[in-house]
Amino acid sequence: MHQLLLESFQAAVAAADPLHITARHLPAPPRGRTVVVGAGKAAASMARAVEAAWPADAPLEGLVVTRYGHGMPLDRIACVEAGHPVPDAAGERAAGDILRLACDLGEDDLLIVLVSGGGSSLLSLPVPAVPMAALREVTQSLLRSGAPIESMNVVRKHLSQLQGGRLAASTRARVLGLIVSDVAGDDPSAIASGPTVADPSTYADALDILRRHGVQAPRPVVDWLEGGAAGRHPETPKAGDPVFQRVENHVIATAQQSLQAGARVLRRAGIQAVVLGDTVTGEAREVAKVYAALARQIVRHGEPFDAPVALVSGGECTVTVRGSGRGGRCTEFLLSLAAELCGEARISALACDTDGIDGSEDNAGAWWDSERLRRAAARDVMPGPWLDANDAWGYFRELDTLVTTGPTLTNVNDYRVILIEAERTSR
Repeated sequence: MHQLLLESFQAAVAAADPLHITARHLPAPPRGRTVVVGAGKAAASMARAVEAAWPADAPLEGLVVTRYGHGMPLDRIACVEAGHPVPDAAGERAAGDILRLACDLGEDDLLIVLVSGGGSSLLSLPVPAVPMAALREVTQSLLRSGAPIESMNVVRKHLSQLQGGRLAASTRARVLGLIVSDVAGDDPSAIASGPTVADPSTYADALDILRRHGVQAPRPVVDWLEGGAAGRHPETPKAGDPVFQRVENHVIATAQQSLQAGARVLRRAGIQAVVLGDTVTGEAREVAKVYAALARQIVRHGEPFDAPVALVSGGECTVTVRGSGRGGRCTEFLLSLAAELCGEARISALACDTDGIDGSEDNAGAWWDSERLRRAAARDVMPGPWLDANDAWGYFRELDTLVTTGPTLTNVNDYRVILIEAERTSR
């Protein structure tokens, strides 16, 4: 069954491939210049799609920044690779160049902004009062705190010269934002910290998030946020700001579309696939316990069924790191699921990040089935100690079930499926 799970994941990724979905959202060339900028794990493939669809005789230029290893050769748009999830100097330089390009445009020009997950760290141009070292430090602390991505982005918006709608506000050109969503609910203001979208959050919200998650931010970060909360710095642009009268945003790929594509693969194979939602959030190990309870209920007490059942879900969980292991939110979910269901039979599961990289390593995620868990337990390789150490990568390396795809050049968050075979066990 694991091969079928992998095929469903591949279909989910393909449904979010920018090369197939970007062109239909492009306008006709303007009277003036067209500049393409962007940031995120899908930025290079989105830029390639724009180049392929744009008329050869129409001017086109620009710059996109993507994660190291996610770039690709482009003809008219420059591509820079930079640090993710922690920003670095390469991203800072690229973000500065993007701001200069935007500021140079006039009313007859068009600025196309390609936005995808990962853009918050890749488009990092902090305000002058906050050094990059301080931004890196607070980002690392937020990543380890277990704060949801939406909360992390509230902080980053209020430290940035580009995010929270400020990129749109920096230019006189018409702005078209094309967005590949990697956040629960597909809120454009939260995706890559919303460089072209009105920001509903405030400096006070950012300070509250730091306090709530126990983040000891560097002094320049705290001073800047406190100054903003006291009214000494302008807020991010809000809904109703005249700047957004010349801005148009389109979410062109979502987790729900990808979940449905994966579910169709399973259904064609005779499996009853149920999509449980694209907005699943929370601590990965705790979310896994809920899904384990659902699977256990079906196995032990459900009505007899003639076909396998698959529980499909997406979203973005978090991991509060307490151990010294390696892994990410998908493999942590899968490891906690294994700990809950290691005594059950007839269950297979897969959890992978659609960008091809789960957490700290180079794998997209992993899979397991009941037989693999049984054989591992016979060698005294039990999920519990690995979970305590936050070492999901190490556990699934022991099982030889890591899934490695390389960068997919898109990102619509996580894809999870639990497959329960049809034969019912009476208890």
